[in-house]
Amino acid sequence: MSKDITPDGSFCPVFLEPADPIQVAADQAEQAERQTAQAAQAAAKKSAQTKLAALGLTPAEIAAL
Repeated sequence: MSKDITPDGSFCPVFLEPADPIQVAADQAEQAERQTAQAAQAAAKKSAQTKLAALGLTPAEIAAL
């Protein structure tokens, strides 16, 4: 069931569709998965930088690697 929200003077009709609860849940799960992956990637990068710094490498030497 869509709602017509076409502005006055518009040549193209615009309809507002209600959000599908299944699609909303899938989108939220995908966003949570993406955030988890980004957090894991950031943690891995931080861990690698810490290990390289423990070896006594300078930031320039780390960048060169």
